[in-house]
Amino acid sequence: MNQIILLPEDFISHNRVLLKGRRFEHLVSVLNSQRGDRLKAGLLNGKAGSAFLIERNQNYGILEVSLTEDPPPPIPLTLVVAMPRPKSFKKLIHYATAMGVKKIYVIRTWRVEKSYFFSPVLEEDFLREDMILALEQACDTILPEVFVRKLFRPFVEDELPLISQNTIKLTAHPYSNAHFPRCVNKPVTLAIGPEGGFISYEVELLESLGFTTVSLGERILRVENALPAIIGRLF
Repeated sequence: MNQIILLPEDFISHNRVLLKGRRFEHLVSVLNSQRGDRLKAGLLNGKAGSAFLIERNQNYGILEVSLTEDPPPPIPLTLVVAMPRPKSFKKLIHYATAMGVKKIYVIRTWRVEKSYFFSPVLEEDFLREDMILALEQACDTILPEVFVRKLFRPFVEDELPLISQNTIKLTAHPYSNAHFPRCVNKPVTLAIGPEGGFISYEVELLESLGFTTVSLGERILRVENALPAIIGRLF
C-alpha cells in the first residue's frame, strides 16, 4: 500500500478519518506506522494528499488529512477486451487500473466460454475491491469504469464506432504481420482477444470499422502480460 484510499464513510469530521479493518491492519503490521507519522492518502474518486496518524490503538487509527492534490492523469486508452479466464481477469483489472486505464469494455467473443460471465470476479463488489488495491499501489484515486457486453456484433456495430471515434484503433492479434506503433500522441482504442486471438470474422468486422490489426511479435502472451507490454510500447 503506497497510498491509503479513503472512503466518504471514513470521515468523522471534515479533515479527520477513522480507519479500521484491512487498511488499518496494514498500517500497523506492514508499515509499522506510529503516532505522528505522515502518510500518503487519497479520497476515492477525489483528491490526494497527506495524512497524519494522530491516534492509534488496537482497533483503529485516526488520521488528520489534507487532500489538495490531483491524482495522476489517466493514460488515453480505452480497452476492449475479450473476457479471459477469471484468474487472468483479476490480474488484468489490477494491471489496467494501476497503469491508469479508465474505461474497460469486457466483451464476449466466439472463443470465450459463456461460463466466464458467471464468475464472481465480474460482480461490482469484487471489481471495486481489486481496483482499490491497484489504486493504493499506484497512488491514484480514480476508479475505472467497467462495462460488460455479452453480444459481440451488436457491441461492435452499434457502440464501438462512437467509443473509438477520433482515436487510433488497434486490434491486438497474435497472427498479424504488422507490429504495434510506438510512442503515439493520440488517444487509442485497443481491442484484445481471448487466448488464441479473435476469429477471422471478428478481425474483419473490427477492420471494417478502421481498426488496424497488429501484434507484439512471435511470442503469444496471456492477456494480463500483453496489456502492460502494449501500454509501455504505446505510451
